[in-house]
Amino acid sequence: MPETLAPTIPAPFAARTVERLSVPETSRRERVIHSLDGLEQPVRMADLTSAGQELWKKSNEEMELGPIDYLLGLDAGGIIPTLALAQAAGLPYKIAWKLHLPLEGMVQFSEPHARRTDVYAYGITRGSRVLIVDDEITTGETLANLTQRLRGAGAIPLGAVCLVEDKRHAGRHRLAGLGLPLTSLHSIQADR
Repeated sequence: MPETLAPTIPAPFAARTVERLSVPETSRRERVIHSLDGLEQPVRMADLTSAGQELWKKSNEEMELGPIDYLLGLDAGGIIPTLALAQAAGLPYKIAWKLHLPLEGMVQFSEPHARRTDVYAYGITRGSRVLIVDDEITTGETLANLTQRLRGAGAIPLGAVCLVEDKRHAGRHRLAGLGLPLTSLHSIQADR
């Protein structure tokens, strides 16, 4: 008979920036890493579940969302928080990929600081109420670009949710200028 594992207490969520090596000049020189990306330590499902629940709770406290048709996560870092949030909220999700495919309802947007800048969301329909999910926000350029493209396609972006907000940049301010609220689980503060 299999041994029953003792319940685990979720570890606190943590994030920091590290220097990126071997990147072209057009890419960001640093990367936000966090306790759910599996880079430094294995990720326990209890930690993923806990982060999704906390992110969903904060999203509802900080934003007036109303009905949501689906979550839209960004390739590749946004996949983990999208799955965690979808599980916690009981919502369906879609993922925007860096794959150009002949599919209906395509919305193309740019991730300007990435090596491959073109990103595509598919099956976007007029009137869809969408909550955007990513792992981190720095300048807000990617989420702002996506928001504008979704609106151009007739979809309704309700807000953005991310694991980490790097407050050393003006990402939140940029999204606020578009009328898009932002919720984050963790913040990296500006140096004083």
